[in-house]
Parts: sequence; structure tokens; C-alpha cells
Amino acid sequence: MKRKAVINTKECVACGCCIKVCPRAAVSIPLGMYAEVNKELCVGCGKCAQECPACVITLQEAEQ
Repeated sequence: MKRKAVINTKECVACGCCIKVCPRAAVSIPLGMYAEVNKELCVGCGKCAQECPACVITLQEAEQ
């Protein structure tokens, strides 16, 4: 079962902590308001979720 990071964009504060730890550069803050995950690049390692100070990133089962 593959997992992917999902960000609660309503609660994200765009601090950038998740971007710094993502080994695949799958996270970005394109509008400067909240982080977004590129599902194609995300490998579900969970490093972003562990680093997020706002606890707004979760890992969810990926759609097949």
C-alpha cells in the first residue's frame, strides 16, 4: 500500500519546513500561502509530516 503526503491547506502557514526535508522535492509553496504536494514526486516517506510544526501534514493511502 503506497502512501502520499496530504496537506491541510486551510491550516498550513507556509513556513517551508516541509520543503527543506523532502528528499524528492515534492513539496512547494507556489502561491506563498500554503504548501502543496506533487503526488507524482511524493514517495510517502513522512519526513514532511514529522517536521511540520503546525501538524497539518498527514500520510494517506494513495489512490491507485
